[in-house]
Amino acid sequence: MTGTRTVAQAGEAGTIAAIRDAAPSSVNGDDAAVLDPDPPNSRHVASTDVLVEDEHFRFDWSTPFEVGAKAVTQNFADIQAMGARPTAVLMSLATPGDLPLDIVSEIARGMGATAAPWAVELVGGDVVRARQLVISVTAIGVLSGPDRALTVDGAEVGHTVVAGGVMGHSAAGQALLEYFGGRANVPDDPVLQDLVQRHCSPQLVVGRGSVARAAEMASMTDNSDGLIHDLTTLARRSGVRINLDGAALTPDAQLYYAAEVLGVDPWQWVFTGGEDHTLVGTTAHEPPAGYRAIGEVVAVADPDGAEGTDGAGLPPVTVDGQIPAFSGGWDSL
Repeated sequence: MTGTRTVAQAGEAGTIAAIRDAAPSSVNGDDAAVLDPDPPNSRHVASTDVLVEDEHFRFDWSTPFEVGAKAVTQNFADIQAMGARPTAVLMSLATPGDLPLDIVSEIARGMGATAAPWAVELVGGDVVRARQLVISVTAIGVLSGPDRALTVDGAEVGHTVVAGGVMGHSAAGQALLEYFGGRANVPDDPVLQDLVQRHCSPQLVVGRGSVARAAEMASMTDNSDGLIHDLTTLARRSGVRINLDGAALTPDAQLYYAAEVLGVDPWQWVFTGGEDHTLVGTTAHEPPAGYRAIGEVVAVADPDGAEGTDGAGLPPVTVDGQIPAFSGGWDSL
C-alpha cells in the first residue's frame, strides 16, 4: 500500500467507490441491494459481527486484507453452523478521517476474495466518521428445502459429538503474537508462521455445514469462543451433558512444538481457544465426510444440581468423565 489519500480526503462517495473497486458487485451501489430470489421452500439466515480495532484486530498483527478475510470467515462460519449457504455479505465502517484509503480498500479486497469461493459478493453497507475504526459485517444465507436448521438445542442422549476442523491453532497463533510482541518479531519458522497465519486469517472449508445438514446432523455450533465454552452452550440449551474423548482431542505436533517454544500447556489452546471456526455438533449417525468423532452426549444426572453442575458435581462438558483441565473462553463483554 503506497497511497497517501485518506478517508477524509476521499469523502463518503470516494470511500464507497474504493470499496466497490476492491470488491466489485453488480448489485452494490444503489440505496439497497436487490438479491436474486431464494429457491422455493427456503428460509433466510442472517448473522452479524462487530470488530473493533485493538480489541478484535491489530494492524501490527494482521494486514488489512487479513482483517477483511477474517471478518467474512467468522460470519460465514455462523451461517454454515446452521447448515445454511451464504448468499451475500454487507460491511459498514466507522472510521477516523485520517485512515489511509488503501487500508479500507484492502479490507474490502480481503472480504471479496474470501467470499468469492462461495459465489458470494460484498453487496453494500455504510461508511461513517468515528474516532476509532469499527467494522460491522452482516452475512445473509439461505436454508434450502424443508429440513430443519442445525441449532444448539438438538443434541440428544446417545448422539455422537463430531468436529470438522482443527482445535487450538488460532489460539496458539495469538499466543505467539503476544509472546513475541507482534507479527514482525515471530521467528521465521514454518510451524510458528503457519499458526500465526491461522489466527490472522482462519480458513473455513466451503460447504462443510451444508454437508452436515444433508447428513441429518442434529445440532451444531462453530468453535468461535472456545471448545468448552461453545459446547457448554450447546449442552445447556439441549438439556444434556457432553463427554469429550481426550484421545480424540490430543494436541497435534504443531501445537506441542509451539507450546515448547512458549513454555505452556497446549491443552489450554485446545479447550479454551476460539476462532478456529471448527464446526462441532452431534449426530445419531456416522460422522459426515470431513468430520471426526470427539465424544458422546450423555444424560444429566440431576438437572436441579448446583449452579453450573449436575447432581454428580460435573459441569455440562466433561473430558473422559472428569472436569476439564481448562475451561472458559472468549467473552466479548
